[in-house]
Amino acid sequence: MDTILYLFFTAAYIGLFIWGLIGIKKKDVFKWTSFVYLIILALIYDNGIIGIGRWIGEGDLLETLNLLRFWTHAFLTPLLVLFAVGTLKESGIAWAQKKWLTISAIIYTLILIGIEIWLEASQLTLKAEEEYGVLRYVSTEEASGPPIMILLVTLVLIVTSAILWKKTKWPVFFIGAIIMTIGSAVPINVESGAVTNAFELFLLFTLIWTKRRLIKDKLQSK
Repeated sequence: MDTILYLFFTAAYIGLFIWGLIGIKKKDVFKWTSFVYLIILALIYDNGIIGIGRWIGEGDLLETLNLLRFWTHAFLTPLLVLFAVGTLKESGIAWAQKKWLTISAIIYTLILIGIEIWLEASQLTLKAEEEYGVLRYVSTEEASGPPIMILLVTLVLIVTSAILWKKTKWPVFFIGAIIMTIGSAVPINVESGAVTNAFELFLLFTLIWTKRRLIKDKLQSK
């Protein structure tokens, strides 16, 4: 069942990526909110490698491909911070244009990347694991809780999306951040290791929808 789910998520992210690029203007490509495209590419890779792992088979190739999953996660997931702050900038919120916020967001993002590399990626040793029909390589260390980087990224997503909602009357980003947070925190008693990824997919759907509103100049501070 999980193989089908991971392949479905891969296809869904490809669809989101294409939808997100439809009608994009040149001036919108180099804005902070466009970091969402890199994050989606990472998720296409992540879900795709897990989905086809059983056909690649256990060995050095699959281990290397899975190792890249962890490193892309370390470098690209913190870019959600820049996307989130970018929504405030691009929606025309006056104080969001300040230089201090730009510098703070960049430094915060770099710190998160450093934390994830230091605490997770650089210490990583992998082992093969087959669960619910899926073969992948996972960390040999048992997770003691949500990674610090994810918690700090989530905090920024919730705060910025709440501000965006208040200033623009657009609640979609906030709803996505809250649902993902709840979905990640509440245990779901199902025979699957993939089903909880649906909450992540929903979040990215709300981010792309928000990006499209910005592309069409329909998300401005009131």
